[in-house]
Amino acid sequence: MTLTLRSTNLALKDLRSLKNSEDFTNLICIARIKPSHRVRAFSSIHAAHITHKKILSSDCTSNGKWEKLHELIGQHHTNDTKVPVFVMLPLDTISVGGSLNKPRAMNASLMALKTAGVEGVMVDAWWGLVEKDGPQKYNWDGYDELVQMVQRHGLKLQVVMSFHQCGGNVGDSCSIPLPPWVLEEINKNPDLVYTDRSGRRNPEYISLGCDSLPVLAGRTPIQVYSDYMRSFREKFKDYLGKVIVEIQVGMGPCGELRYPSYPESNGTWRFPGIGEFQCYDKYMKASLEAAAEAIGQQEWGRSGPHDSGHYQQFPEDTGFFRREGTWNTPYGQFFLKWYSRKLIEHGDNILAAANGIFKDTGAKLSGKVAGIHWHYKTRSHAAELTAGYYNTRDQDAYLPIARMFAKYGVILNFTCMEMKDGEQPEHANCSPEGLVQQVKKATQTAGVELAGENALERYDASAFGQVLATSKSHSGSSLSAFTYLRMNKRLFEGDNWRHLVEFVKNMSEGGQNKRLSESDLKGTDLYVGFIKERSIQKNEPALV
Repeated sequence: MTLTLRSTNLALKDLRSLKNSEDFTNLICIARIKPSHRVRAFSSIHAAHITHKKILSSDCTSNGKWEKLHELIGQHHTNDTKVPVFVMLPLDTISVGGSLNKPRAMNASLMALKTAGVEGVMVDAWWGLVEKDGPQKYNWDGYDELVQMVQRHGLKLQVVMSFHQCGGNVGDSCSIPLPPWVLEEINKNPDLVYTDRSGRRNPEYISLGCDSLPVLAGRTPIQVYSDYMRSFREKFKDYLGKVIVEIQVGMGPCGELRYPSYPESNGTWRFPGIGEFQCYDKYMKASLEAAAEAIGQQEWGRSGPHDSGHYQQFPEDTGFFRREGTWNTPYGQFFLKWYSRKLIEHGDNILAAANGIFKDTGAKLSGKVAGIHWHYKTRSHAAELTAGYYNTRDQDAYLPIARMFAKYGVILNFTCMEMKDGEQPEHANCSPEGLVQQVKKATQTAGVELAGENALERYDASAFGQVLATSKSHSGSSLSAFTYLRMNKRLFEGDNWRHLVEFVKNMSEGGQNKRLSESDLKGTDLYVGFIKERSIQKNEPALV
């Protein structure tokens, strides 16, 4: 691959200021070379070859280790319709021990992202890492180091209050369970987590059924989340609104406001299964029973739907979700209203707390809603229903959610922005484009900002082009921001990186789908690759 991007200059004298060999570990090295010299770079499996005789001073290779180099770009235009682009950092950016993982590699990657024109990065603040040593014993050290590094590069930071488990879902590359002391409480009382009709417990997230009960070492879950956010505010008060520009408040599995209706762990669910309702812990059952009694229908409160099928089934395989199924009967409507209302109340409680904590800090608040696009073309929208979104042919789930977000001025972050209907399997009855348009309309009606993410890792020009198209609106409004999933080694590979750089440039120009200039596509004044001392065999890439 040949990388052909521009960059701001990095003087070699700056490299000489690093005083020992350890300072060079995982450092990006950049040097200006003449366009006439040939530059070749290969994937991380192959060594790179350089024909220039004196590309770097000896300072840059004195540590005797391989050094990965980035291709960079410095052109970044802005105007009134700019859509800022953020990039999600790796899930394991902070180690189990609470420190910043691969700090030199992170420094190198942030340098590249800055020169590509991105606005900033996003990181998960894992509950399972920060409060793992005991109730209200918080360790923010690794995040403190990251915030300072982000600031040095002139980038902004979105921080996710991640009150969920990492592991067992799409894209999860590591395992970070809930805090050990929370897991102890769950072991003593398994009803603290969501439960399906067969009794399967899901440890991803605490059941919203016990939001207001002191079940976590004497505190309610809402109190625990609030104390956590308050600790974060106090630790980073000098950065809020300046470096840390957004707090995304986790409200469910994967940080999304939904029930864990389609867990991938152990093959429980596979796309495009309808999923299952998660209302069978004792707290949710008690709430359902009370709701049924309140309208004089005690029998409706005995259990959830008996004919709603299993995780991997299709709507027409069930009595509840089929075209003229139970979902559209008085009982079905009662149950779905209760199930979806509980989810909205849960989001309202957490966002109310977050608003009270962060309202005077200058940082924006956001919340994430899942893009469940499969079976969207059916009457019942089964996969959305099991996740808690009461969205059918005759019912709009997203307007009530958007209005709840609007109460607190919270940005609604929505996924699947990169997907096209034509890319989806026909049997799944998908319509990600139709779903995105529905959510855009809901946010416009409610008067709330809409931001976006891609649901799956995509590096191709088609996916970026779809985000560009989605970011625009006939009414003149566009996305307030877009966060790209996710930073990893593949992102920095030739075509992938070129597509990202072009995408960021286009988003900065209001979604105008323009290609990079010829000088960006064909000429370079930077070398990007590896440097190796003859006596050293170890290969240590700089990219995370």
